[in-house]
Amino acid sequence: MANRHQMKEALQQRIDSLKQQLHTLSRDIWTRPEVAGEEVNAHDALVRFFSEQDRAWTVQSHYELPTAFRASWGSVGLNVGFLCEYDALPEIGHACGHNLIAEVGAAAAVGLKAAVENQPELPVQITVLGTPAEEAIGGKIDLIRAGAFADVDLIFMAHPAQQDASFLPTVTIAEVSVKYHGKASHASAYPWEGVNALDAAVLAYSNLSALRQQLKPEWKLHGIIKHGGVKPNIIPAFSELEFYLRTPRLGDLWELKAKAEACFRAAALATGCQVEIIYPAHTYSNILPNETLATLYKSNGESLGMVFPEHPASFSGSTDFGNVSFIVPGIHPFFHIGTDALNHTEKYAEAAGAEEAQLYALRAAKALAMTAVDVLCCPDLLQRVRDDFRLAKLREETRPEGRNNNNSH
Repeated sequence: MANRHQMKEALQQRIDSLKQQLHTLSRDIWTRPEVAGEEVNAHDALVRFFSEQDRAWTVQSHYELPTAFRASWGSVGLNVGFLCEYDALPEIGHACGHNLIAEVGAAAAVGLKAAVENQPELPVQITVLGTPAEEAIGGKIDLIRAGAFADVDLIFMAHPAQQDASFLPTVTIAEVSVKYHGKASHASAYPWEGVNALDAAVLAYSNLSALRQQLKPEWKLHGIIKHGGVKPNIIPAFSELEFYLRTPRLGDLWELKAKAEACFRAAALATGCQVEIIYPAHTYSNILPNETLATLYKSNGESLGMVFPEHPASFSGSTDFGNVSFIVPGIHPFFHIGTDALNHTEKYAEAAGAEEAQLYALRAAKALAMTAVDVLCCPDLLQRVRDDFRLAKLREETRPEGRNNNNSH
């Protein structure tokens, strides 16, 4: 049986030997931020990184999506997957640190290869998937539908945060666009001839504000009026709202959607407008926990110097990794990057590109790869991971694999 300690030492040495290349990769992505679906430079940089490692990697650019890629090594054995995200936020760049997610995924993959390539008794495949458009659209869900995860047995990624955490619950999210169609008229001369679409939007907004009083504390809805008219003396014939609906579990989300849709339709009825209720993007699921993987990651992280708070700060964000967690056993830990700045702020964007973040990013990559080694070397651990996965799915009321829920009323 392979020596786990030696394998972990080998992967750490390999990652350390590539630290300059990995930093260059991260900086390349950070200095040229690209929003969801437009990650051309990031895609090319990651494809180039794996293509230049050695000829043993099979690299597929533009894999199923224009800015997705797949890099694979090995042909038999358990298939261990690592995910790279690399889309930025509009205007504030990599304020969620996705350049570091890409670096961590790449580093963990090449590290694991170094650990297993001289272990003939331990057949392993390694797959790296570049998953674009996490901040919007949901690239992982499109890749699920395309079958990209069909042959993957385990999946790993790590996300920058303000703390080290082996698991933090995320929430589901549905984006809804609501369009009201009325009738224009002169607002002063003959307002009775108009049907005011802005009134419908205002009423809908107020309805949802009132609805909040009756919602469970962990249910969230928040939105804006995107379009409310063109001139004060023209009764608006069109208005549009955009809302996000979030709940801890997918089953709760369908209930919240029904309540919100009732509010939207009531506003249309009250004003005489026609209403369209559209779900333009994929619904993101909550992440399923995997206690075995989380415990292993924490143990490996602590051996590398990570400090895990006994009571980690709560997190109410959403990610399309949640959908992946319903089809493949996996882990999505969070890692500190040397700043207390909050994600989605300019200060966090600065920290994500700072050299100080490199220590933390490579440490997270090592912990991921070391966790994979533990599972690969111990069939009992692998079975426990699979049991955790099965039981976590049983606790959920629905299966959201790639569910889009686009509809219009």
